[in-house]
Amino acid sequence: MPQRVIATKEARTLIAQLKEMVPEGFIFYQSCGCCEGSVVYAYAKQDFKLGQNDVCLGEIEGIAFYMHQEQYHYQQHTQLILDVQPIEGSEFSLAYGTGKSFSLASRLFSPQELAQLQEG
Repeated sequence: MPQRVIATKEARTLIAQLKEMVPEGFIFYQSCGCCEGSVVYAYAKQDFKLGQNDVCLGEIEGIAFYMHQEQYHYQQHTQLILDVQPIEGSEFSLAYGTGKSFSLASRLFSPQELAQLQEG
């Protein structure tokens, strides 16, 4: 079964680092704001309230990845690839202060993969 969100080795390394820094757990949320575009934030679980319109795309290393359903509507045909860039990100994300930030790439699912996702 294809996964809706996956991660590079570099992203998994930063996730492990954040898990040590935030043992109570955190989530990923892809923003859809006008100012920073679609930025991936890592939020401590207790610091972010998910709404009924938020969709969980899956988990990476046990960390749930969410986005608003309106954004999901536009990206449901793509697999998101969580990566890391070597620049300081937003101060709202738990990655702030590491000198790195999460970023996203994407690829279109094949017709076969989309069929599997719809069946599953």
